[in-house]
Amino acid sequence: MTIKLYACLGSGNCFKAWLALQQINKPFDFQLIDVLAGEQKSPAYLAVNPMGVVPYMVTADGIGIGESNAMLWYLGEETSLMPDTKEERATALKWMFFEQSKLEPFISPARFFTTIVPEMKAEQAEKIAQWQESAKPGLSFLNEHLKRYEFMLSSGYSLADISVFGYTHVIDEAGLPFADYPAIARWKSAVEATAGFKPLSQMVPHGEAVAA
Repeated sequence: MTIKLYACLGSGNCFKAWLALQQINKPFDFQLIDVLAGEQKSPAYLAVNPMGVVPYMVTADGIGIGESNAMLWYLGEETSLMPDTKEERATALKWMFFEQSKLEPFISPARFFTTIVPEMKAEQAEKIAQWQESAKPGLSFLNEHLKRYEFMLSSGYSLADISVFGYTHVIDEAGLPFADYPAIARWKSAVEATAGFKPLSQMVPHGEAVAA
């Protein structure tokens, strides 16, 4: 039995596990869930993940794992993506928590209504502006950090980079220009140059989508 990754196209959270699987060269089955069509709430998918959200991963042993950063931690075990020391692992977790509290909650919805469903951009303009403003402190903090480090950790590229990269690499699609964050732009290029990297645009399904 191989790993199954249930995900939707274009999602930064879904991209995290997909990219990690690519970079550790782990075979997996990609199961497409069309969230815009509501497939995440279908009986077929709820039988897999009762929470009715993506991403979701089922291990080769049949164990289900939700939450994108938990998937990264699982996939990183015994690979080069996992930091070697307990101090660096704690630092990786710090940045993964930071990503989910200071970046993703604001970048994701701003990008969704700006780029994924642009037909709703005008009616959500006030909220988009609020999300953009809320993202700026976290992005500025990250930019200052990356002025001093090539990657998120001093030890080099790790699952912390993949976690933060998930939505930070598409901030321009949320109306937040990279020109305002040059260190993040430099880091983005460094991540894209790592071995086995594949971009979000190549996250395509393998196998059949879960039926609605």
